[in-house]
Amino acid sequence: MASGTALIYDEAMTRHKLLWNDPICDIEVPERLSASYEQLQCYHLVERCIPVPAREGSEEEILLVHSSEHLEAAKSTQTMNEEELKRISGNYDSFFFHPNTYHCARLAVGAALQLVDSVMSGKVCNGMALVRPPGHHSQRNAANGFCLFNNVAIAAEYAKLKYGLQSVLYFSWHRYEHQEFWPSLKESDYDAVGLGKGKGFNINLPWNKVGMGNSDYLAAFFHVLLPMAFEFDPELVLVSSGYDSGIGDPEGQMNATPEVFAHLTHFLMQLAHGKLCVILEGGYHLRSLSESVCMTVRTLLRDPLPQVTGEMAPCLSAIESIQNVRAAHKPYWKWLTCEGN
Repeated sequence: MASGTALIYDEAMTRHKLLWNDPICDIEVPERLSASYEQLQCYHLVERCIPVPAREGSEEEILLVHSSEHLEAAKSTQTMNEEELKRISGNYDSFFFHPNTYHCARLAVGAALQLVDSVMSGKVCNGMALVRPPGHHSQRNAANGFCLFNNVAIAAEYAKLKYGLQSVLYFSWHRYEHQEFWPSLKESDYDAVGLGKGKGFNINLPWNKVGMGNSDYLAAFFHVLLPMAFEFDPELVLVSSGYDSGIGDPEGQMNATPEVFAHLTHFLMQLAHGKLCVILEGGYHLRSLSESVCMTVRTLLRDPLPQVTGEMAPCLSAIESIQNVRAAHKPYWKWLTCEGN
């Protein structure tokens, strides 16, 4: 049985930075990584982890998810001056290029794949990769929402290809506000359940108001994610770990405390014989982010769980979203059919 927790961090990923004034993008700062790593050091968690080096993802690996046009456009930015970088960044929604962006994004991809290899080979049981730029908003043919390459999507395709893993179950909870919040996509609502053979394997849990707290996130885990995940019985769990749901975050405007991330991580460790890869995504309040990252790593290291305080009943809006997801997915899941609702 594998043991140990991998930690992947490369200071080089702090060299992607905004060179001009942009009030939308200015929260995605290099300090997101450095502050998280420094807090891990402060709590003596780094020395308890197994260090795994990052590497650049190859072009072939990036093309598992992205188009060659997107790859070439990103590659072309390495020699651009500031004016050219600003112009090409303007072609995308909420993204900025720096001459180092392409290298950093390849490191972020490679770090995610290094973590998959470490877990799947049995070198470690689980682990976390501190990466930027993040990946989850990027599209096949475009940068989007601070993201250039979709690190976790590439990791999923890589795991399928290299280790013969089969189907993918995708779960996302996100600020939605009845499609009023960016990126305001209809396909982010609860009734977007997947297409064709993927029907029932695409689970969207939209939060339709801000201020969701610990009880709301725990309720979503207990009443949607965990029952589905246990029925699905995955061979590997990949987490797009966005801490913009954390208290104080200017982007998410939610109220999840660092302690709840420990509990959410603990529940996920019960799946796939503990094969869990946590890959950093969002999180823009440096203190909230760094404390939440530390809670996640503590739990991966199997430290005792902290107490979760505050209101323990989910709010009505959260209950409505949870009920909507369950109703939309009832045709596809035995556990929902058995419950008779």
